[in-house]
Amino acid sequence: MIAPVLTDVLHYTQAELNVEYPVAVSNQLKGSLDYLLQNEQTFLVIEAKNEDLERGFVQLATELIALDQWIESDEPILKGAISTGNIWQFGQFDRQKKEVTQDLDLYRVPADLEELLRVLIENIES
Repeated sequence: MIAPVLTDVLHYTQAELNVEYPVAVSNQLKGSLDYLLQNEQTFLVIEAKNEDLERGFVQLATELIALDQWIESDEPILKGAISTGNIWQFGQFDRQKKEVTQDLDLYRVPADLEELLRVLIENIES
């Protein structure tokens, strides 16, 4: 359910999609981002999880922190989302404050699909 949503986002934006994007900051901080949407200097990480959104958010936070050290970008906020396919939740990493925040809103597919697409497009185009 994640791929069709991301395909729609690509249709409306000029973003590129990388799947299983490798990041290796150090021996302790390395791995692959499930999905990375990139549009010039904007990055959006998507972490796919089966059911556990809380555990998924911890992984997303770690990935955003690693991405901060991996990329050369002036982007002040790195954004991401976790998704089970049916449920999506967003978070972000403030690069200057070194602070991760978790959005409390959940977006459900298909009920909130239109709003979810709007949020994804805004995040990649901002």
